[in-house]
Amino acid sequence: MPANLITTDDLREFKIELLEGMKQLLSKQANGTLKRYLRSSEVMDMLQISAGTLQNLRINGTLPYTKMGGILFYDTEDIQKIMLSNRIHHEY
Repeated sequence: MPANLITTDDLREFKIELLEGMKQLLSKQANGTLKRYLRSSEVMDMLQISAGTLQNLRINGTLPYTKMGGILFYDTEDIQKIMLSNRIHHEY
């Protein structure tokens, strides 16, 4: 079975895709079309990430969450803070 190697370029591309997804999520919130607290499935759909990626974001402390009755909720304001702290400015 061939091994797949992940390069730094792959990670950079993933980060950009993740941030773009978060940006879309936040623009929906700014338009008032998004609720404040989202379930895991809603976050995965909006950011186009897998359950495993979302779990990794929770485990490594990147994305705070609240667990109530076995359901995980994410505050869109926390997602916005993550977006701002990971913003990349390109100089041309």
